[in-house]
Amino acid sequence: MNRSELKAMIIGATGLVGGHLVHSLLEHPAYSEVRILVRRRLHLEHPKLKQHVVDWEQLELQGHLFEGIDDLYCCLGTTIKKAGSQDKFREVDYHYPVRAAMLAKQHGVEQMLVISSMGANAGSRVFYSRTKGEMEDAITNVGFRALHIFRPSLILGERGEKRPGEQFAAQIMTFLDRWMKGRLDKYRAIHALTIAQAMRNIAIVQTRGNHIYSNEVIHALGVQDAAG
Repeated sequence: MNRSELKAMIIGATGLVGGHLVHSLLEHPAYSEVRILVRRRLHLEHPKLKQHVVDWEQLELQGHLFEGIDDLYCCLGTTIKKAGSQDKFREVDYHYPVRAAMLAKQHGVEQMLVISSMGANAGSRVFYSRTKGEMEDAITNVGFRALHIFRPSLILGERGEKRPGEQFAAQIMTFLDRWMKGRLDKYRAIHALTIAQAMRNIAIVQTRGNHIYSNEVIHALGVQDAAG
């Protein structure tokens, strides 16, 4: 395929990483179309951008939206506090990504890139880490030609919502960043833009197989330039 004719879909486009990813893909010559699934339309206009308002609880009825897509990017994620319960959190961080992955595969999508979390492990006693690990396992079993899982540490950036605990942690992690080298490098906070660029750069390479990227690797990938 001509590298200037790729079509991408982003789910979680209104989030911190997703917002950066939308702009990154729109600006990159490899993509001729960027399709996003949202609950509410973004105040953004671009010739490449196609917005689709969807009901996530009935996504199966809108499977046709995945037709013609080359790369599926998943940036979905919430917190238990924002979701209101563990069940609601699991719905957003497990069920939505897995449901989208299955529909994408059914409609011929061959590559998926998804944000998980450092410490993701289906066997973890920690609910958050266990949910992320189970999501990874379920999507791996879908059987994409290429699956790329990104496990960042604390994500930095300007959020539309206030998360006081994360804001405080971000300040501490930013202060400590200069000393977090060597074995501590994997714990360094990472900017949302860096993650978005890392995802885009990996997608453009079109590497087959299943791959997991640790926090320190995402840092490195996010500063590389993947020219069209």
